Amino acid sequence: MDEVDIIAEQQPLELTAINHYQINDDNNDIVPPCTARLAEPIIIRGAGHITVFALNNKFDEEYPQALNYKVSRAEYQETIKRINTILRKSVPMNFKWLLFGCICCCCTFGLSLCPVLCLNKRSKNAVNKVLDWENARLYHKIGLHWHLTKQRCSNSTIQEYALMIEFRPPLSLSHPD
Repeated sequence: MDEVDIIAEQQPLELTAINHYQINDDNNDIVPPCTARLAEPIIIRGAGHITVFALNNKFDEEYPQALNYKVSRAEYQETIKRINTILRKSVPMNFKWLLFGCICCCCTFGLSLCPVLCLNKRSKNAVNKVLDWENARLYHKIGLHWHLTKQRCSNSTIQEYALMIEFRPPLSLSHPD
């Protein structure tokens, strides 16, 4: 029993001890509390050629290496495909309404841009609805959470919407609710 095979953990999870110690009431032992430090979230930026009010018309379908051992490539690509289908239908229409609103802006005192704002909000809500459905169906069960977030572009002050995949801490069975 001296030699035991140790299987390396495939998840990006590290336990770190805090300087404060807790006293276990059962037998007065001093137990250092450990907190889970999760990996950095994965950011998936827009890869399309049309951006209307920070919403791009498609996201990159390349599988991030940080998702290895967490989710299959087919599930990941299916989720991105669902999101891109929504964006492919809605963002070009938003762009057409934006052009129409800019042309008529002087005559309507800027009110012609209101339909574009409403359509853009509807597109974001549709993407969030798909992400909520995917999270409930699959990703929350495997410790991931997808959501749409506004991120600053790396080379400018312009912000755009990006998909963020966060790692959720695993359920602790040793601590009561």
